[in-house]
Amino acid sequence: MTVRYPPGEILLKLHARFGPAVKAGPSYAYLLGPEANRFLFANSELFSWREAFDLLVPVDGPTSLIVSDGEDHRRRRRLVQPALHHRQISTYLDIMTATADATIDAWRPGQRIDLYQEFRAAIRRSTIQSLFGARLGGEADFFGTELQPLLDLIDRLPQAVDVHRRLRTPTWRRAMAARARVDERIYAEIARTRAGASEVDDHALATLVHGGDEQLSDLEIRDQMVTLIAAGYETTSAAMAWALYSVLSDREVYERAKGQQDREYLNGIVQETLRLYPPAVISARKVVEGFEFHGKRFRPGTLLLYSPYVTHRLPELWEDPLAFRPERWQGHKAAPHEFLPFGGGPHRCIGATMATTELAVMLGRVVARADLRLLPQRIRATSPAAMRPRNGLRAEVR
Repeated sequence: MTVRYPPGEILLKLHARFGPAVKAGPSYAYLLGPEANRFLFANSELFSWREAFDLLVPVDGPTSLIVSDGEDHRRRRRLVQPALHHRQISTYLDIMTATADATIDAWRPGQRIDLYQEFRAAIRRSTIQSLFGARLGGEADFFGTELQPLLDLIDRLPQAVDVHRRLRTPTWRRAMAARARVDERIYAEIARTRAGASEVDDHALATLVHGGDEQLSDLEIRDQMVTLIAAGYETTSAAMAWALYSVLSDREVYERAKGQQDREYLNGIVQETLRLYPPAVISARKVVEGFEFHGKRFRPGTLLLYSPYVTHRLPELWEDPLAFRPERWQGHKAAPHEFLPFGGGPHRCIGATMATTELAVMLGRVVARADLRLLPQRIRATSPAAMRPRNGLRAEVR
């Protein structure tokens, strides 16, 4: 059974009643559905990312790709991209496989586990080791512990984050102390790599440090590293939980996926998971240049929200949209404005290929090597930024 997310359902109703443009006040609006997505992705010069995602700066930093605009964004993206090219990602497959196998090998028959937390830890280790080498990969638990207060801080409405910042609440102070510990460790590794002490020359940190004629500053490297680590495992592990929930809820899907020869079907499971449970229910843009869309005028300063969740569940785009049907992806390639789990346009998530590869590899290992049964539980979705099962995903090893 497909899990629904109440805030996303409200947006679906808004779209059904008012169409693709919904004004919620003088400085707040929704652009919903494929027509709106196409407009947003084709007119990036009208919008600011920095102003829309300012609440992420306490975690990701002021120079992160996700809060960069214009030429700064283009330059940083150009320098980060080589580490996330599909040819480079192919060199990470052994790490992804070994990490998934180590997780599975630790399970025992009769054991009850939280699949969300199990693979959150596994994907964090795999991501850090793949991108930044074995030294940092060995400290995955440290990064998980220290980044959690920061992730908890921003898992709130922007207004609430601003209140914590202005009042310097205990929540804010804990998060900033954790950030200082993370930064100390990352800056030490950057210095070590600059000094030529890196044990691997082709991982992402070496690429960021030795970027050829153009180079990133230490602050820029720090911000890209934290973004790739935190955003990488937070969103990918949520998608992994939904993939496992969907597969284990349907024995026919599970048995077909278990026949490892059908790689296309396994990739269809990943795509169908990202359709029904996109990493971000909503995303945002801040208007910097006024424009008209669908008969409505939008002024500078307006915060626009668009929703992959809405687009992915529209019956005019997807036959039987609430059904989990991996086979719908066989021979099908959706248009960018119709399927946007990683956003679109020049700001499309730079880690999209890394995420989908990690999901396919780890899911493949689970269905091939483990026998799991979902325990009776109420599955509810939470968080618009990285939609995940609110209380985890409990299963029994058989």
